[in-house]
Amino acid sequence: MSPSTTATIARQVGPAVIGLRSGSRGGSGVIVAPGVAVTLARNIRKDELTVRVGESDRAARVTGVDPTVDLAVLTLEGPELPEPIEWATGEDVTIGSEIYALADPFGRGLRVTPGTVSRAPSGLRGPSGRLIEGVIEHTAPLPRGSGGGPLVDADGRIVGLNAIRRDGGLIVAWPAAVLRDRATTLASGRATAPPRLGVALVGARQARRLRAAVGLEPIDGLLIQAVESGSRADRAGVARGDVIVAIDEAAVSEPDLLYAALDAATDSDIAIKIVRGTKELVLIVRLGDES
Repeated sequence: MSPSTTATIARQVGPAVIGLRSGSRGGSGVIVAPGVAVTLARNIRKDELTVRVGESDRAARVTGVDPTVDLAVLTLEGPELPEPIEWATGEDVTIGSEIYALADPFGRGLRVTPGTVSRAPSGLRGPSGRLIEGVIEHTAPLPRGSGGGPLVDADGRIVGLNAIRRDGGLIVAWPAAVLRDRATTLASGRATAPPRLGVALVGARQARRLRAAVGLEPIDGLLIQAVESGSRADRAGVARGDVIVAIDEAAVSEPDLLYAALDAATDSDIAIKIVRGTKELVLIVRLGDES
């Protein structure tokens, strides 16, 4: 890892890095296709925003958002946009791999820092609570406002989007393997996020403890702490205090099993078995309905 490599990365990748300004919560992004950029979903505040591209401000429009992987896709307006940066297609990022983090925090100027992968790709929960596999932890320091900027390899290909700053200065990036196909789908105007039930959950251990505290038999399942008004779960009749024990007859004892069942659902309806007090009920959730 040499100063000349950093300079090359800045020259090759830097022009495609954008800064998010008005209409956003700030942050960075990167152009990945002609007129198309990506950033973190959490950076977005409005459907229309202004981004900094090089020395000029451009209008941008949110084409799609997938909160399950913290991804937002933007369509940029105006001519003569920089050349897009390619996604990496291999899954060979390992401890010690050479990487470079780029950002344009709030559109205030390009930052490029070298580093190495400090932890083998692993699973980490995203903002929506779903497990994101293959996250990359690295040592390239970044200032505030860098979230959504690209993490690239020595060839200038995107291996991830920088997402989380850890104590001690380490940074976590969501991996290209999870983002790239979703970004293409969102850019076409199609949705990528799986259906939402619209509930807040309590894990199985706490659910057993809470039921025991009110004199009910402890059971394995997910306790419904809250139901979003008008959501699919609400329309199906799911209520606060219910315990989800199965979906389509498959036992559900932890959130990841529930998410997997929703991801795998191919029909427009799913059957959710719940325990309400001492009664067992089966409720039909219409996945074809808007959440």
